[in-house]
Amino acid sequence: MLDYRREAARYDALRGGEPRAEAAAEGVLSLVPPDARRLLDVGCGTGIVTRRLAAARPATRVTGADLTPEMARHAADRLPGAVVLADSRRLPFRDGTFDAVSSVWLLHLLAGPADVAAVVAECARVLRPGGVYVTTVDKAAAHNVGSDIDAVLATRPPTPAHDTADAVARHAAARGLVPAGGTRFAGRGQGRSPRRAVTDLRRGWFMTLPPGDPRADGYAERLAALPDQDRDRPDPWFTLRAFRRG
Repeated sequence: MLDYRREAARYDALRGGEPRAEAAAEGVLSLVPPDARRLLDVGCGTGIVTRRLAAARPATRVTGADLTPEMARHAADRLPGAVVLADSRRLPFRDGTFDAVSSVWLLHLLAGPADVAAVVAECARVLRPGGVYVTTVDKAAAHNVGSDIDAVLATRPPTPAHDTADAVARHAAARGLVPAGGTRFAGRGQGRSPRRAVTDLRRGWFMTLPPGDPRADGYAERLAALPDQDRDRPDPWFTLRAFRRG
């Protein structure tokens, strides 16, 4: 797991910046009813997506919540007075507070199915009846674009995926949420080059190959031997699913 306290300052620059945030916000809002008046962005990180949600819907009161103080401070700079420090498994809001809740690139970071279930339960709890929960699913799978980089990394130890579409749908159904559509959006600027893949490997991006793991050296060598070291491979495409509270 990356240390998001240390990552906060460079998080946006390393992950596609504003173009990626724009695509994510557009995807989320395509699934949020236009009459939604209160929206909560859970795991808002630096607020780069949250700010775009608020800018695109000026009639909607948008709130961001994040667990990491360093990330939340960046978000608060972008959305003064609209960001809270909170654990997504125990949100500090009353039942039925929001018309919509989003969680972008969050569920895949959680420790296991119990935590994913807890977060989905909280998102359902703070939704009003008829409200919509929108979340990314299958995050890790999206990064496999069939490139030569993916071929090199194919034999690395697998990371269990707790945010699969089927698993999230089961957690949602257990809390009275019914499917309400979905869409995909491009991770603009996130296509890796071999050189960037080595950098990500060295700083702990791949959780099952942490920094210092002797196996990482072999993968780094094979990545460094690929052609076009600075050419970005295709961008990933992320999947969003929406669920409505009955």
